[in-house]
Amino acid sequence: MSGLALVKVVKAHSSDTNCCAFSTSLLASCSGDKTVRLFNLDDFKELSFSPLLGHTYYVHWCCFSPFGTMLASCSTDGKIILWNTRNGETVAVLEHPSKGIIRICAFSPDSSLLLSGGTDNCLCLWDVNTKTLIRQFEGHQNTVAACTFTPDNNYVISGSSDGDLRIWDANYGQNKCLYLDSECNDLGVSALVISPTYGSANPNYIPDAISHKRHFLLATCGADNLVKVWDLNVFPEVNTRLRCKMTGHTAKVMSVAFSIDGSLLASGAGDSLVIVWNPILGQMLYTLEGHKRYVTCVAFSLDGRYLASGSNDKTVRIWQLDDTGIPCQQPAATAVIKPSAPAAETTTPKECHIQLLSDWSIDEVCKWLENIDLKQYCDVFKENHIDGKELQALDSKHLTSDLGIKPLGHRQKILRGVQMIREQGFYTATGQPTDDTVPDEYLCPITREIMRDPVIAADGYSYERSSIESWLRGGTNTSPMTNAPLTSNHLTPNRSLKMIIQRLYNL
Repeated sequence: MSGLALVKVVKAHSSDTNCCAFSTSLLASCSGDKTVRLFNLDDFKELSFSPLLGHTYYVHWCCFSPFGTMLASCSTDGKIILWNTRNGETVAVLEHPSKGIIRICAFSPDSSLLLSGGTDNCLCLWDVNTKTLIRQFEGHQNTVAACTFTPDNNYVISGSSDGDLRIWDANYGQNKCLYLDSECNDLGVSALVISPTYGSANPNYIPDAISHKRHFLLATCGADNLVKVWDLNVFPEVNTRLRCKMTGHTAKVMSVAFSIDGSLLASGAGDSLVIVWNPILGQMLYTLEGHKRYVTCVAFSLDGRYLASGSNDKTVRIWQLDDTGIPCQQPAATAVIKPSAPAAETTTPKECHIQLLSDWSIDEVCKWLENIDLKQYCDVFKENHIDGKELQALDSKHLTSDLGIKPLGHRQKILRGVQMIREQGFYTATGQPTDDTVPDEYLCPITREIMRDPVIAADGYSYERSSIESWLRGGTNTSPMTNAPLTSNHLTPNRSLKMIIQRLYNL
């Protein structure tokens, strides 16, 4: 298969799409634009009472209850909002005792419990019926980025931005960690998910008569660019065993999801790709292209018909799967789907919307010069055969003596541009700054937008002035980054950072 027409490209959000989720009849998405939106699966039209408004900052995650009657969303504003999916009304608003940022939430398989995690490094377990906190799980040393329940409702699995994975008892009041893997994903766990059909998750599973073994299949992903599949054992011993590492993404893997029958595993990453895997064989099956920026989330529909992917490009793309569970071919080529080679676990997708600097041709270097308004030097770059590899090796002396670029400002513009690409490892075709190409230190931690008026707060971090002032006006006296109390509300202009941003991006 070389081409397919997407069923739908949803363009409802005005900022990053951070998460998408399915119920039996609805698709939900949430965004940096502070909204949660609901769409009908029959025609993907937005419901009359959507968007759901209630969050005051970036919405990180949303998930349906197993019966689909309730939707949970969580945000930088420190709130978990429970919504009635029939009318969009707010059912409850929950907050961690710390009032910290909430990054993730998940319903238990029987809908009775809700789990949430965030920058306070702890997990909170809630009673959905009474809307009360049952207990907290403490032990992670950094932000809880991922969490879920085992399909039997008995255990909680969580992962943090430190890269560790922990297993907890969900039922019997034990707050102690039952198992710790301190190196689950080396550079941080981004997401984790459990197969709905493998092992003890299968209703027809018959445990060993002697050991009564209970086990599941777990997938994790993270900043090490890997998708990992694990045996998750919960009885008689609680532990994990790595089955395979699946390579193919060339940037941080941000999301993973199993299909409803467990036969497929999808992943989305910072390389703008969605990859579909066989989780049992650890084999790459297909790569889906079309997103222009990071793929932040993937989700399969509960009827097995669709795969949804959300991205920092503000869209949700809906891919149709055929009866065999693979994305089906359609006449128009509005996106690209490619079957992968048999040795898929060691195969890197070749076609990608981003390109390594070292792979640039001479013509691509010249195109980049045009984008940074230095077209006048294209001829001399061509004469000296400056491709991507040579461009990386240039310094001010070479630019002056070998290429004859005399103006200091032009030399610095070239060197700054090369450095910015080198820091991120790739370059977007437009040459314009986006979250993909802008170093984190130039982005406001609250809005994830380039700062125009950066100020330093009492926690030592820099924020966009309007964003941190709004944060403080809302009555929050803790750091958005560390959740520690701020010793004062004083803001100091970060003039040096402002000058750098203005110089680089002409703001």
